[in-house]
Amino acid sequence: MKLYYSPGACSLSPHIVLREAGLAFEPVLASTKTHKLQDGTDYYSINPKGYVPLLELDNGERLTEGPAILQYIADKAPEKKLAPPYGTMERYRVQEWLNFITSELHKGIGFMFGPAAEDAKVLMRGRASERLKWVDHQLEGKQYLMGDSFSVADAYLFTVTNWTKHVGIDISALKNLGAYMARMAARPAVQEAMKAEGLLK
Repeated sequence: MKLYYSPGACSLSPHIVLREAGLAFEPVLASTKTHKLQDGTDYYSINPKGYVPLLELDNGERLTEGPAILQYIADKAPEKKLAPPYGTMERYRVQEWLNFITSELHKGIGFMFGPAAEDAKVLMRGRASERLKWVDHQLEGKQYLMGDSFSVADAYLFTVTNWTKHVGIDISALKNLGAYMARMAARPAVQEAMKAEGLLK
């Protein structure tokens, strides 16, 4: 498999999960600024949407959209229990988290990296901060989003919450979220992925 990624982008979450799963893959750097690969290939020729992540399977089939990729990886390594079994209520809870993170956090926080007017960014900062306060409350008494066990949703939440320091969102008062981020940062797969992307020395 190949994972097309850009350092620190939302593609960090499937990068983490591939390492958690212990699956063999080749990371391929795809610039979100130039939309070119390191060999000069036009990334749009691989993913017409132009953004990461994209997972290319061994048969050449390509899968896009982070939440779908995360669930695919989890199902390729069921023994790692990165997502609850199909058909269980817990599985739908993980999907509920993935949908919340993608629609309520990823899009809002990610928006602030762009060239939008400052008043729009102020609005988005406020909205994202309220959502993160809710997440902080949900983490009360829990190690991870699903309780004591790591799931693919945690890799996504960690990735998106990491962006807050770059866009002026202060989460220092959110103690549950802060402790969670420290727990996540200490996971070997997280450290390996971040080192591979040049985000950690």
